[in-house]
Amino acid sequence: MKKGIILAFLCFNTTVLLAQNEIGPEGHKLLWVFLFLVAVVAVLFFTGRSAWAKGKKKKRRSFFSNEKITIQLEADARFYPDNLVLKIKNIGTEAIDIDRPMLVFDNFWVKRKFKIKGKDNYSFYPLFLESGNTHELNIDLYRFYSHDKSLKKFPKVKIYIKNVNGKKLGSKAVFLRKTLVKF
Repeated sequence: MKKGIILAFLCFNTTVLLAQNEIGPEGHKLLWVFLFLVAVVAVLFFTGRSAWAKGKKKKRRSFFSNEKITIQLEADARFYPDNLVLKIKNIGTEAIDIDRPMLVFDNFWVKRKFKIKGKDNYSFYPLFLESGNTHELNIDLYRFYSHDKSLKKFPKVKIYIKNVNGKKLGSKAVFLRKTLVKF
């Protein structure tokens, strides 16, 4: 009987000792670590001094820029269009120099990029667009299809607009084909 009590006491005592040696995370400490990491990432993002941007030479720009545009990309038919109409309107307070738009044919895995120089062998980019003015460009898709026949199978076209300094001003996408999943 004496041995059983001693054995029970030792078993109970070791479990108590083991439980006291366990160190678990405390909720408030984890919260402070998470908030610190979020703050560091936010500071690096907003100052532009992250490790990703060190190799690039960038001008410092204000966070609130007056360069604002609206972009419309319309197809002449819902499916299998022949022409796209790009409309760019400057709704900001300053004039903008728009660089050549980039037309991207997208097929989920593969992207084909084309820079649009102008129309009818006339190059008019970079384009100076004053405040309140609108620029309209008709894009004939047959020229791209004649360049590469496999582009007819690509279901999505996206256009990117940048200014001459390289800042992205906006983008728009149009689906050319029926797809099971919109990507």
